[in-house]
Amino acid sequence: MQDCIFCKIANGEMGELIYENERAAAFADLNPQAKTHILVVPKDHYANIVDGVPSEVLADMVEAVEHVTQEAGIRESGFRVIMNTGDDAGQMVHHLHMHVLGGEPLGEGLITR
Repeated sequence: MQDCIFCKIANGEMGELIYENERAAAFADLNPQAKTHILVVPKDHYANIVDGVPSEVLADMVEAVEHVTQEAGIRESGFRVIMNTGDDAGQMVHHLHMHVLGGEPLGEGLITR
């Protein structure tokens, strides 16, 4: 999608990547809701998790989560992964993405948009 900001970031057109593999990229959230808040996105555009995402893309996204949680030092202490789907869930950018949050106790009420 030509105007999608996450497509541009994931494909190196703007911003700074923390990590990338063949089909996914990770970068810091500009509006962090936890001490560590990283977004993991596919390089190809999918609106959300129910948009026919190939299993290979999801596998690369999970691999990116594994990498960034290790590098951020939150893999052992714990982290949360959130995927919002649609406006009612608070999805603000309609490009599939995982919020990876950690680095502090998150509690039960943390919702990210």
